[in-house]
Amino acid sequence: MTQSNDKIDLDSINFQCIDAIKVSLWIEKEGLGFYEKAAKHIKNPKVKSTFLRLAEEEKQHIQTLQEKARHLQPVLSRKSSGKNQVDVFISKNLKGKVFPSLKETSGDFSEMKDDLEALDFGISSEQRSIDLLSGLLQGEKKIDVRAIFLHLVVEEKKHLQALQELKNSLMQSAKVPDNEN
Repeated sequence: MTQSNDKIDLDSINFQCIDAIKVSLWIEKEGLGFYEKAAKHIKNPKVKSTFLRLAEEEKQHIQTLQEKARHLQPVLSRKSSGKNQVDVFISKNLKGKVFPSLKETSGDFSEMKDDLEALDFGISSEQRSIDLLSGLLQGEKKIDVRAIFLHLVVEEKKHLQALQELKNSLMQSAKVPDNEN
């Protein structure tokens, strides 16, 4: 599979379990940063609560992945596909491409019109994460690597569903019934 110049050829990477953990950690940390920073700018209590809950879930996922990495490190460090190769993959395919890179001074939140747009950012980010991980799963044959990516896909789908349901709920409550006009 040949990718554009800004993405690394996935066929050239031989992901090992520790590499899958590293990629998953990166995605989870990006999600944590997004939800924590976004929650500071949210006005709607339901949206703020959801973002804070998702941030807590990201923290739990990060802790679980870090524990797996620590537990497996002695065996897995010898089996890594190479630090540089995975770092290049992360830099070219993940950094700022799954969750928006949100620096307090960047103005990203000041450009958001409202909490609904923040939800849209979360929804599109979770969908990009699912798409990327699904792509990684497609060509992966190693069961341990597949298990790590698949677990994260399941978690990201839960986040996506929660955000979509909240958005639908907010949109429904914003509609004025016809008989009140």
